[in-house]
Amino acid sequence: MQKITPFLWFDDQAEQAAKFYTSVFKNSKVDRILRYDEASAKAAGRPAGSVLTVEFEIEGQKFTALNGGPQFKFNESVSFVVNCKTQEEVDYFWEKLTAGGGQESECGWLKDKFGLSWQITPTVLIDMLNDKDPKKAGQVMKAMMQMQKIEINKLKAAYAGK
Repeated sequence: MQKITPFLWFDDQAEQAAKFYTSVFKNSKVDRILRYDEASAKAAGRPAGSVLTVEFEIEGQKFTALNGGPQFKFNESVSFVVNCKTQEEVDYFWEKLTAGGGQESECGWLKDKFGLSWQITPTVLIDMLNDKDPKKAGQVMKAMMQMQKIEINKLKAAYAGK
């Protein structure tokens, strides 16, 4: 068992979210589903037999999704970074995670249809931003700040001073 597991609070979409995330990412699966029994259902105001938690895995990282009710919502203070090697990967995750009501944001950030924030980040961006030449890094930062979905060719052009 991994030492730390992200625990995601949903109103009543835990199973739907787990199935969505495992459909987007390769090497992913839904593991165990725990359902409300009579006692816990009564205490939570949920139907007995409905989903309480869903354990799932994405690329070796375990998560738990909870149907906890409408009290808490996701916000940008917590996000998941998806490191991408190619523009095709960036495009794939951007399209999949914004589908069905997701929202595009700035600098490679988006919210999926459940309101969870993601950063779709080309690994080359991090390398360029950490360049020893502050002028090159600054040009890349300026270019990135003008984007929603990150475009690697535009970053490379900015890095080259074009």
